[in-house]
Amino acid sequence: MSNGDVFAGEIIGTAILILFGAGVCAAVTLHHSKAKGAGWIVITFGWGFGVLAGAYTAAPLSGGHLNPAVTLGIAVDTGEWGKVPYYILAQLIGAAIGAVLAYLVYFAQFQANKDPARAQPTLGIFATGPEIRNPVANTLTEVIGTVALVLPILAFGRNDGIGVGAVPGEGAGVYGSGISILLVSLLVVGIGLSLGGPTGYAVNPARDLGPRIVHAVLPIPNKGTSDWGYSWVPVAGPVIGGLLAGLVFNLAF
Repeated sequence: MSNGDVFAGEIIGTAILILFGAGVCAAVTLHHSKAKGAGWIVITFGWGFGVLAGAYTAAPLSGGHLNPAVTLGIAVDTGEWGKVPYYILAQLIGAAIGAVLAYLVYFAQFQANKDPARAQPTLGIFATGPEIRNPVANTLTEVIGTVALVLPILAFGRNDGIGVGAVPGEGAGVYGSGISILLVSLLVVGIGLSLGGPTGYAVNPARDLGPRIVHAVLPIPNKGTSDWGYSWVPVAGPVIGGLLAGLVFNLAF
């Protein structure tokens, strides 16, 4: 597939992922939302469905990585790095677009944040943050969570008997088959339920950085800080985890 296909597919797919993900966070968090207070289980399933919708949409064009950690894991395993910059740039752009779309969906609720009596920080709708701020522990959590995501993704393609989209974007793509996309969606739900408590499970640098930038720029009343002091953790941890997953898969399989 062409670089243009990769670029378009990853922008569209990642935008859909973040629209669902940031959307469910907004639904559960913001005042005057019908889902207000629905809780963590709703959030994890919202993100899982976002992966399902985004990956299915992007798969015919780009293989549906939607995550620089996945792209890096595949590149380490296969040695194919030529398209990696196109994937990562498109994922960042798509994540930012998805965050803007989620903001537009909940525009009236964000505007209601003008009321000082009910104003609330909004960063958690767009990006992750730790329950206990410990950079080493937080980074380790993200590394482990990302390995738990990327290693099974690589194995799903191998188990289908057709490789892992060894050259990103060729053949059946990263997931191997449509059934594998469904399995990855359930995997994301499982990671959220089991490993998401400490940091909010970014496990995807684009998922955190793109929306965090959008949060910093958007004119949300009383939005609070964008917490740039923490922003390196949900980038560095998943990058390390993706590279490590690719290395382990390459050596073990």
